Amino acid sequence: MDKEELKEFLDEKVILYNTDNFIESDPIQIPHLFSLKEDQEIAGFLAATIAWGNRKMIIKNAHRMMELLDQAPYDFVMNHTEEDLLKFESFVHRTFNAHDFTFFIKSLKNIYVNHGGLEKIFLPKNDHNNYQLAIHEFKKSFFEIPHQKRTLKHVSDPLKNSASKRINMFLRWMVRNDNTGVDLGIWTSHSPKNLHCPLDVHSGNVARKLGLLTRKQNDWKALTELDTFLRSLDPNDPVKYDFALFGLGVFEKF
Repeated sequence: MDKEELKEFLDEKVILYNTDNFIESDPIQIPHLFSLKEDQEIAGFLAATIAWGNRKMIIKNAHRMMELLDQAPYDFVMNHTEEDLLKFESFVHRTFNAHDFTFFIKSLKNIYVNHGGLEKIFLPKNDHNNYQLAIHEFKKSFFEIPHQKRTLKHVSDPLKNSASKRINMFLRWMVRNDNTGVDLGIWTSHSPKNLHCPLDVHSGNVARKLGLLTRKQNDWKALTELDTFLRSLDPNDPVKYDFALFGLGVFEKF
């Protein structure tokens, strides 16, 4: 396919998968449980954080997280006591355990109290047209309170060449608003043109088969290569093609 044919093919796949039906099998259903902006942010951030491995298990454990937060994530984050956190002891998702979960709640409170919340802290500064530095700076702020070294691995750093798939997926959820009802689009101070495709095994393999990506590793360098191509197809909403790449890989075994 030439570029025009490729764009037409991918645009059709976006229309196919970027629908309400996508929500029921994806972790994005977790922030959709809530109507309060801060609840959606915290639910989305926590669900995205554990979004690796089996998708059904991700969704099951993300729902469990919301139960442990009394189905009121923001209120729990802002008003929890040390005793409230004891009920996390039985929680585990792969390598994310109760110690990590406890720290995340305390750090999220620090973000809202001292940094203006998640929307503000992730906003790219100085007219940057991507989130590389914003994610790096977020990680520094996130771990500015006492923490166990083991928990550091649960927040990626693009300046260490991580593709930061889970954070980029979370940012897509928060920023994109194309009126299809999938992505929430609640961060109006951000621009979807600056977003990055959440690069994982599925989207990476499909991108390589279609000739959008040549680099073999799924790292930030590969993401930059993929972003460049996707922005040439749609400079205002490049990560809509995540639906096409992911759908082709997961649902069509492309």
